Amino acid sequence: MSEKKHISSFATAETTKSFGFLSSGEEIFLHTLTNKNGMELSVMDYGATIVSLKVPTANQQLVDVVLGFDRPEDYLASYQLPSAPYFGCVVGRFAGRIKHGSFDLNGRPISLIKNHGNHHLHGGNKGFGQQLWTVKKIEKGDSPSITLEYTSPNGEEHFPGILITEVTYLLTTTNTLVIKFNSFSTEDTIVNLTQHSYFNLDGHTESIEHQKLFVNSTKMLEVDEENIPTGLLMNVANCPFDFSEEKNCPVSIDNTFVLQEKNRIAASLYSPKNQLKMSVFTNQPAVHIYVGGNCFGQLPGKEEAAYHTKSGICFETQHFPDSPNHAHFPSTLLKKGEQYEHQTLFVFETL
Repeated sequence: MSEKKHISSFATAETTKSFGFLSSGEEIFLHTLTNKNGMELSVMDYGATIVSLKVPTANQQLVDVVLGFDRPEDYLASYQLPSAPYFGCVVGRFAGRIKHGSFDLNGRPISLIKNHGNHHLHGGNKGFGQQLWTVKKIEKGDSPSITLEYTSPNGEEHFPGILITEVTYLLTTTNTLVIKFNSFSTEDTIVNLTQHSYFNLDGHTESIEHQKLFVNSTKMLEVDEENIPTGLLMNVANCPFDFSEEKNCPVSIDNTFVLQEKNRIAASLYSPKNQLKMSVFTNQPAVHIYVGGNCFGQLPGKEEAAYHTKSGICFETQHFPDSPNHAHFPSTLLKKGEQYEHQTLFVFETL
């Protein structure tokens, strides 16, 4: 296994090593960034996927706070599970569900691939999480970063336009993971990207049920029995999904929360065990929160972990699901020549 390592004068590091091969013979690489505090991020170019995120705790121990696999073939196999987990990948072109896989664009009906019953979910049969991305740039130094790019061809999963997307992962000197998306299209299209990591601040082998969740939202989307938005917003006050004050993580949740103000705190997670807090900031209009990670006893997670229904929690910062079919929802239309810009911060601190 070939490995390259570069250590800067700031005591930060960047390594790139072979992580395996696709069935096509294309090689997958794993890229690891380390900041001066020892925080360590590993990203593979298949799916622009976060494989591990190791964060210093109060006692200066590193804890891996995201779910994942040790082998790329398990990532590929995970899409054949009864419910694919999408561990750590970039979801696109459209995160969430689109009812009946159809919508109108500039008065023209568009029919997408239906991969979730009668609906479209997370980009279709082979979304961005199942594509090999190209590494465009790796920056070393105080705030190391990696930028990856994927060009989605016109008609992929029946989406119109060639869509070129860049994602940048950056570690700051204050233990913040910054994620930036930029996209542009050759035709009018729709775009709704998200990063699909499952977090567990007790460590990826644990359960999330004893951690504390806060969501800075007073409204959530009402959905039907198939989890498709009805178009109505619901007040969360005095209901089981009211996390406006910190309380124990739910053991089951799959809901979209409306964010009233951009770039304000969207949500936070706290581990009393590790005295570690993660705060989420975004410029997106919603955060979809999902608890899960179940691998149904079929695939072992990292370090042979047996991932189950309470293994991790996702903070999918994004636009509303099924937005193209609801004119009053924030628009996911990306016009030809315009830029899609999305930024999310995961801020880690010890308390």
